Parts: sequence; C-alpha cells; structure tokens
Amino acid sequence: MYERPEGIENCRIWIDGCFDFAHHGHAGAMLQARQLGKELYVGVHSDEEILKNKGPTVMNLEERITAVTACKWSTKTIPNAPYVTDPKIMEEHGCPYVVHGDDITTDANGEDCYQIVKDLGKFVVVKRTPNISTTDLVGRMLLMTKTHHYKDLNKNWKDLLSEDNLIRFKNYSTDETGLNKGSGVYLNIPDESELKTIVEPNFNLKDQKLVYIDGGFDLFHPGHIEILKLVFEKAKTANAKVIVGIHDDLTINKYKGLNYPIMNIFERSLCVLQCRYVNGGIILNAPYKPTKEFLDKIGNVIKVYHGPTELAKGVYEDIDLLENIPKHKFDNMNTEFIVNRVLNNKAAYEERQKKKGWKSEVEKVLKSKEARDV
Repeated sequence: MYERPEGIENCRIWIDGCFDFAHHGHAGAMLQARQLGKELYVGVHSDEEILKNKGPTVMNLEERITAVTACKWSTKTIPNAPYVTDPKIMEEHGCPYVVHGDDITTDANGEDCYQIVKDLGKFVVVKRTPNISTTDLVGRMLLMTKTHHYKDLNKNWKDLLSEDNLIRFKNYSTDETGLNKGSGVYLNIPDESELKTIVEPNFNLKDQKLVYIDGGFDLFHPGHIEILKLVFEKAKTANAKVIVGIHDDLTINKYKGLNYPIMNIFERSLCVLQCRYVNGGIILNAPYKPTKEFLDKIGNVIKVYHGPTELAKGVYEDIDLLENIPKHKFDNMNTEFIVNRVLNNKAAYEERQKKKGWKSEVEKVLKSKEARDV
C-alpha cells in the first residue's frame, strides 16, 4: 500500500509536521523524502494548530522554522501549514505527493491527518526512525533519566559503531540530494595518532582547509544553528569547510551534572550531521580541551571558533587560532534554557504526555484497520 508512484523522482515532494525539537528522527524523514524526488518542501504547523491538536510546543514557530531550514535536505520551508494535510496547499507549491512515516498521525478528533491525501493516491510511506521523538525527549527531562547515555568512549568506543549506527552515520553524512557522499564522520581515540574514519567524505580531509568548532550540541537548537551558520559563512570566505567536534556523554555529564546530556552522543551527532552548515563533517569523542596535537590530527585547521558563551578557564589557552563568534539573535538559548521551559510548564507537558498516550491507542486501532484493508 502507498507504493512509490512511477516518475516520483522527477517531482517536488511535500512533507509536513510540528518539528518540535528538530531531532534526527525529523531529519531522517526529510532525508528519505528528499531521496524520492528532485526537491523537498517542508510544511511547518503553527503553534496554535499544534496546541489545538496535540498540546503545547516547546519551541515556537520561528525557532522550529530555523531548525527545519537548516536541514540540508530541505529545499524550502513553508510556515503555518495546516495540521491536516491539505492537497490544495500541496498543489499551490507544486507538490503532487506527500511523504510520511509508517505510523498514523491523528488530529484533535482522533482522525487520520493524511486520510484525504491517502484517498487521492498522493501519499507515500517511508520508514519512521525508531526510539526518538519529542515526547521521548520531554519524558527524559521530566523523569531525569540517564539510561540513554553511552559509557566512556575512550574504553567502549566500539559500542557507538554498531551495524545500525554505522548505516545511520553513512545516510546522514550524504549531500543535499541524500544520494551521494557528503561530509565525513571520524572518531577520536586519544591514544591513536590518527582519527579513525567512520564515513569517507567527498573530499580529501588532509588536502582541505578546515575550520573547527566543538561542543555538546545537546537538544540541537537555533542557538547551535546560528553559530554554525556564522562559522560556515566565515569558512566560505576562506575556501574552507566546517568540521565539528562532539563531546561524549561522560564529559558533558561531568561538567553539567544532573542527567545531561538529554540526547546521547549518537543522537547529537546525527543532529549535527544533518545541518547544511556542517559541510566538513564531525569528530566523535572530541576532547573537551582541544590541543595543538589534536588539531594536527585533524589536518589543515586554519581557525578554531567558539560561541558567545563565556570561555571556560584554560580550555583554549594553547590555541592561537581561536576566534570568538559574536552575539547573535539566539544567543540567549542553550540546553538548560529549553529544559527550564519544559520544567516551568511541567503540568502542561505532563498533560501532553497523557494525551499522546490516548492518541497512540487511537492511532494503533487506525493502523490495524488500515493493514486489514490492504
């Protein structure tokens, strides 16, 4: 059912959603949708529509638009798309087909949001990314769990390189078509003199000028995106590519405590990889303190950047290539800022979690019925 129509590869594709916390599950859907056609238009629902049909958003419309636009597989972002997919809106934007995951999404009345386009033969299914959703992330904040963390990668780095993870790293490192090689994925093992290549990029790392920035990139948000965009623009003028170091879960938890990071290193790395401003690649298990020896390990690093947050004492003291990124429109945003949004509205989000439970039962019944009708 809902097989790929003939000639879809020549079409502009439509996808829509809330994209609250634009996590790697959303990016995975956009990747698969982009792989099907020649362009991808992404409809983003308004805060009011989401509140009515699902519950309160954590991120507002401007923030969600920023995140979706930063995804390298998105051709154009369409704000205020209706919650129930409207074929007339799709037609206005020249999109004959809509793509969605293999789950059912319902509106406030418990009705399938895609039933109209399904009946018209305009609906195409892709595989939903397992084990991640905005609901899951909100749950981690409310319950303060740490079971999602990876253990010390200096000793247990092979845990990160499972067969499924390797497939995902390869897929998310593709170019803007989702079909060809793009950026690289590397692993830093402290005792080794070379980075371990996980995914080969479409360029020679050692021959390429690079700019480097590192961090946790937890709950990958507009603050991160704006910094990466500014770094990307600076790199472009120097004919360099952006490579991002990502700290492991143990390191972030050591400095931030509680149950941080909310997203583990695998989830955070996919969020960074899907960003159009990261065209060089990522380095997993990057050291908290980048040394000259580590930068030499990477290759021809011509500049090291740091965001507008206060520099931790001694972290960059040996780096003469360092340049600070100035303040920007989302510089008030960090992971704690977002977590506090959730905790300050705990009752509303707990009600959303309950509503999600009720809706999931309705959606299971609809999915079962749909399977019987095939």
